[in-house]
Amino acid sequence: MRVNLTKKEIINSIYMQLGFSKKICENLIEDFLEIILRQLIINNKVKIPKFGTFILRYKKKRIGRNPKTLEKKIISERNVILFKPSKELKKYINNNE
Repeated sequence: MRVNLTKKEIINSIYMQLGFSKKICENLIEDFLEIILRQLIINNKVKIPKFGTFILRYKKKRIGRNPKTLEKKIISERNVILFKPSKELKKYINNNE
């Protein structure tokens, strides 16, 4: 069972399917991810049709607890990225099990 998909595997897949050089494929993936991250920071939301939506959400600091030791600790404020899959992606996933 495969757990992780690496950038290297994506680059090799594009290389095999499209025939571009590996350096061009690497630049393509890096630029694609950079565009998504930059737009997420600017707009707090990136929607990719038929795939899903990435949302940047702010979380306030709060008190958390280690479930093993029950030790209380403050969890700092931070931004988190949420992903909501589109209806088409959900349908595709559920039809191909």
